[in-house]
Amino acid sequence: MKYAIYTLGCKVNQYETQALETMLQQAGYEPAQTGADVVIVNTCAVTAESGRKSRQAVRRLMGQNPGALSVVCGCFSQIEPEEAKKLGADIVFGSGDRRGVVDAILAAVPTVSLDDPFKRREFEPLPAGAVSGRTRAMLKIQDGCDNFCTYCVIPYARGRVRSLPVAEAAAEAGKLAEEDFLEIVVTGIEIASYGKDLPEKPGLADAVEAVSKAVPQVRVHLGSLEPTVVTEEFCRRLAALGNICRHFHLSLQSGCDDTLRRMNRKYDTARFYESCCLLRRFFPGCAVTADLIVGFPGESEDDFAETLEFLKKCAFSYVHCFPYSARPGTKAAAMEGQISREEKEKRVRLAQELVEQLQQAYLASCVGQTLPVLFERPREGHADNYCVVEVSEPQLRGTVHEIEILSICDKKLFGNIVCN
Repeated sequence: MKYAIYTLGCKVNQYETQALETMLQQAGYEPAQTGADVVIVNTCAVTAESGRKSRQAVRRLMGQNPGALSVVCGCFSQIEPEEAKKLGADIVFGSGDRRGVVDAILAAVPTVSLDDPFKRREFEPLPAGAVSGRTRAMLKIQDGCDNFCTYCVIPYARGRVRSLPVAEAAAEAGKLAEEDFLEIVVTGIEIASYGKDLPEKPGLADAVEAVSKAVPQVRVHLGSLEPTVVTEEFCRRLAALGNICRHFHLSLQSGCDDTLRRMNRKYDTARFYESCCLLRRFFPGCAVTADLIVGFPGESEDDFAETLEFLKKCAFSYVHCFPYSARPGTKAAAMEGQISREEKEKRVRLAQELVEQLQQAYLASCVGQTLPVLFERPREGHADNYCVVEVSEPQLRGTVHEIEILSICDKKLFGNIVCN
C-alpha cells in the first residue's frame, strides 16, 4: 500500500507528519510516487488563508488520486469540523491522536473522531525523528498554548500546555543520536511555556540542558521562542552547553507597544530588545530572526513606522513578514480599524525591503568568519547560525565541516573547508 501526504503550517505539523509517516512505514506502507492508495492532508488553521489552502489541498489530492482512502487531520479540521466533513474525506481527525489516525487508515473504515482539545491533559508521545535520509530530526517536547493572543486561534485548536517530561525528552534525543542524526530541532507549539503542567515545574532550560547533555556530539536548535523566556539565567545555562545553534527565532509580531497590547502579547518592545541583547551577549555573532504581522487592526501609519524603526534597532538577520489575516472566532477579527488589503500589501512590501537590507548586512558580517556547517546536500548546508553555505567540494552530505566564509551571492554564503 502506498500513501501521499501533504502538510501545511508550522514545524509541529511537520513533526507530526513525519510521525505519521514513521508509523505508516512501520505498518508496511510506502511513500507513493504516483497513484496513492491513501492520501492524507495535515491541515493548518492559524489564519483564514491557511484554512483556504487546507481545503484546496484536500480537494487537489483527492482529485489526483480518485478511489484512494482520503484522510484530513490537523488544526483546520479541529476548528472547523463541519467544513472538513463537507470536503468528503473518508477519515477526519483533529489536532490530536495521531496514532488513532494510523489505526483508522489500517482499518480502512470511514471515521470521524474529534475531541475537545481543552480536555486533553497528557502529552501525546510520538516517534521522534525524520523520514529516512535526512540529517536533521525534530523533537517535539510541548503542545498547546495558554497565551490567547487576540489574533490567534491555536489555543482553541491545540488546547492547554502539555509537556514531555525532561527524562523522556533526553531519552528521545539519545535515540535520535543513535540513528546518526547530526542536529535535533527542539520544537513545540509554544516551547517557552514548557513544563508548567508537569509536577516538578521544570523550565525550558531544564529540558534543553537534558537534551543537550544526552547528545553532546549533536547540534541542538531551538524552535520559536517567546521573548520573555530569554533571561540572563536562561542564556548563561544554554551558552555553557556548547552545542546550541546560534540561531534564535523570537516571536515579535509588532514593534509598536500599542499594537502589542491590542494583540494581548505578554511583553513590550523594551523587554523584547533586552532579549536580543542578552542573546548576542552570550552567543556572539548569533542570528536573531522574528515574525512580523503587518496591518493589524488599528495599526496607524505612525505605528507601522515605529515598527520599522524597531526592526532596525534589533538588527534582525531575517524577519518573516506577513499581512494580518482575520481569523473568524478571534477577538481581532471583530476589532475596529481593520486595514484594507491594499494598505497591508503596501506595508508588507516596505517591511520586506528593510528586511532585505538587514539580511544582507548580517550575511556581510559573516564574511571572514569560520563557521561550522552541517551539509544536508552534497555541496550545501546550514551553518550554526542557520545561514545557507555553499562550497565547491562535492559529496559532503551528512557531514559537518568548518568553513571559512569568503563571499556572499544570492543570499548564500560561499566558502572553503578549513584544513586542519
